[in-house]
Amino acid sequence: MWTLERAGPVIERLTSVRLASTSVWRLPTERLGLSLQRPQRRAVERDESEIARWVAHEWPRITRGP
Repeated sequence: MWTLERAGPVIERLTSVRLASTSVWRLPTERLGLSLQRPQRRAVERDESEIARWVAHEWPRITRGP
């Protein structure tokens, strides 16, 4: 990952300890309890109340069939 390649030299500069990329990965995940986060892909115009209405009223009608 490109972030490991960038984080490794920063850690080395701050602590004078050179870490392998696997150790750079373990530092935030295991030691600090952080996790990989990805942005949710949602439209800016998303209307939660309209979605809830559609799921409650339209979806049952569609799945009911003819």
